[in-house]
Amino acid sequence: MSPTPTPEPDKDELNAVPPPQPVFHVEQALLGALLRDPRLLDEVSGIAADSFSTAAHAALYAAISTVPRPDPAEHAKNTKWLDRVRATALKEARGLDATYLHTLIQVCPWHRHAPAYARMIEAERARRRLLTAAESLMHTVHDASLPLPVQTVLTEADALATVVDDIANRFPPRSGVLPRTAAPPSVRTPDPTEAVEEEKLLLATATARPADIESIRWLIPADLTLPLHAGLWQCLTTLARRNEPVDPVTVLWEAQQRGLLDDGSEPGDVLRMLAEPAGFVEHWAERALQRSLLATAEHTARRIEAYADDPANTPFQLVVGARRALADIDAVRTRWQNATQATPPQQQRPAPAIRAGPPTTTSAHAARSTRATR
Repeated sequence: MSPTPTPEPDKDELNAVPPPQPVFHVEQALLGALLRDPRLLDEVSGIAADSFSTAAHAALYAAISTVPRPDPAEHAKNTKWLDRVRATALKEARGLDATYLHTLIQVCPWHRHAPAYARMIEAERARRRLLTAAESLMHTVHDASLPLPVQTVLTEADALATVVDDIANRFPPRSGVLPRTAAPPSVRTPDPTEAVEEEKLLLATATARPADIESIRWLIPADLTLPLHAGLWQCLTTLARRNEPVDPVTVLWEAQQRGLLDDGSEPGDVLRMLAEPAGFVEHWAERALQRSLLATAEHTARRIEAYADDPANTPFQLVVGARRALADIDAVRTRWQNATQATPPQQQRPAPAIRAGPPTTTSAHAARSTRATR
């Protein structure tokens, strides 16, 4: 029986291989220029071996940078230096063909443009660095195993800001140069059920203890996940600021005046929600602010990721867009610091008059369970 012939590759499969990105050709041009005239390395700055997009190109650049330069006259007569460069690069990039080095020299359109090629490679590396840092922040936001999620996320956000500053030092931003990429839509908490239940307890407990609202001015309506909840929190803060009576009925009336019931919310449902307090206002408010900070960090990471994933954005645009996005985290960070520094960890409180669970309750479910057993 004759052996089964090996099927030839399908043309569609070959077409599925993406073509090299423009930076690949820029790297070829730079390497070709340096291989032709190693002295041009003195005019190249801002890049290193890890600035290149392929292992072969990185290994070649590292070899060019480390192998002692040849005498220009000798280099023009023979390939000894090219052979040493290839031998050094082979340690990191096996299979590097000797003919590829000559191909690089041939495809370089103008070797004196080496500094310009290096600048382009540096710009592409800046985009990749920003993309990696944004993805790292995104991963941290979604890491449920973190014991201190806010602190860890803020540390990761600072690392992202450091990357942006490094890029800005090499590519000073120009005023008014914004990324051309549209920002992605906001994404709310990944566990809306828990968030909604805790926000209900926040609103109900604040209605029962309006005097505590003044101490949590760091919480704003935008921190809450549902428009109705955000509106009710605004009603509560407004009534408290005016020193007007606060109870479920007065809050409901204020909500009606603001058109919050126009979305179909039933007045009876709102009254029942506001009449079921548990725990302490500060506890539920801090939980809401923590969710808001993590959601803001996620949206910031997604914005920067979208900017950096678009190769049409210049480093100048990336710096401006990233700094604007990071400003949103800084705004919530300030409120978070005010919230966590305003209430000592072991603050002693008198027993509340309302039916309430302990201030250290970690979920709305636990709070409602505690209330239900009484």
